[in-house]
Amino acid sequence: MGLTVSQNTVEEAVAAKSHRPDEEPDPAPEGRESGVGDEAPGWLSQVPYFLVLSTMSAGIVIVAAAHFKRGPALIAGALMMAAVFRTLLPQEKLGMLAVRSRWVDIITLTGLAVLLIVLAWVAPQLSQ
Repeated sequence: MGLTVSQNTVEEAVAAKSHRPDEEPDPAPEGRESGVGDEAPGWLSQVPYFLVLSTMSAGIVIVAAAHFKRGPALIAGALMMAAVFRTLLPQEKLGMLAVRSRWVDIITLTGLAVLLIVLAWVAPQLSQ
């Protein structure tokens, strides 16, 4: 005795299963598979940190080259960039820039940047 199933019976069974009220709807938009391109790679959250770190490193190299006005100004710019990133970016996109609470980080970074700008302003220019 063989079991024969018509195409209509299969389609009705699939339609009934896909429209059950106790199941959650598929969160993936139409035309796109779930899990494909939903999340950025983990290293991408470190890009703001590496931008700040590279700018700060450039400032330290400039200070080492005896430019005591330009170097601290560049380091202050890196700190202000970190404060802007901390203000505008969400927590999961910050990487290692998120150390303490948002406002403590912003106040600390901005305060250090202002102090370095004052230092760059009052530092003597060495004649070469």
